Amino acid sequence: MFLSGTPPRVFAHRGLTQAAPENTLLAFVKALATGATHLETDVQVSLDGVAVLSHDPDLTRLGRDVRIDQLTMVELKRISLGEGQGFTSLSDALEAFPDALFNIDMKRDAAAEPTARAILDQRASERVLVTSFNEPRRRHALSLLPGVVSSASSSLVAQAVAATNLGLTALVRRTLQGCVAVQVPERLGPVRIVTPRFIAMMHRVDVEVHVWTVNDPIDMIRLLDSGVDGLVTDRADLAVAAITRRT
Repeated sequence: MFLSGTPPRVFAHRGLTQAAPENTLLAFVKALATGATHLETDVQVSLDGVAVLSHDPDLTRLGRDVRIDQLTMVELKRISLGEGQGFTSLSDALEAFPDALFNIDMKRDAAAEPTARAILDQRASERVLVTSFNEPRRRHALSLLPGVVSSASSSLVAQAVAATNLGLTALVRRTLQGCVAVQVPERLGPVRIVTPRFIAMMHRVDVEVHVWTVNDPIDMIRLLDSGVDGLVTDRADLAVAAITRRT
C-alpha cells in the first residue's frame, strides 16, 4: 500500500515547512492539502520512551540547551513551536491522519522500538516505510515490524552504487533485497549518484528512486524526466504543480 499507485510520488519533507513548523500536525495538514502523496518525518525518543517527531536531537534551534531525550512527551507537548503547534508523537500523527502514508526516518538507535510500538499500536504497518541511514538500526526496526517496507541505508546505497558502476545486476539485487526504494541526494559532494545508469539499474531490480531534497521546480522536472519515481521536497506545493504541468 505504501507504494501503491503509479509514480511520481511527492514526499513532503517534514510536512509543508514554509507554511507551518516542521514535523507538526499543521505542517502535515498543509502538505496533504497541496496534494502530497506521502509525509516524510523523523523520529527521536523522549525521556519516557515515546517516539517523538523531531529531526534534531535537541532544542538548540528553539534557544534551549536541552535534549529531546531529557524531556517527557508531556513536557515536549507543552513547548511552543509556533503557529499553535507543539511536539507530537508518532502515534498521535498516525492517528490524526489515518489514511496518510508516512516515510519514517529513525534518527537514533533507541528510536527503533518506540517507532515499532507506535506503528503496531496504530495498526499502520501497511501505510508506512521505516528507514535509517544506519543499517543495524534499520534492520532492528524491521525485525520488530514484519511486512513493513523499507528503503536502503547509507551503506547499502554505497554498495549498490558501486555494483551498478560495475554492471553487476545480481549483486545489486542481492544488496537491496527487502528494500522497495533508495532515497538519495542527486549528488554527494563531487559524486553524482542519480545517473541514467543508476536509475535504470534500480528499475531493473524493482527498486524505486526517490531523490532528496529537491525544491527547485526546474530540478524537479529534470529529475522526473530522467525517470526518478519520487521527490522528497520542502515544497510539496511546487512539486505537485510541476507534476501537473508535465501531465
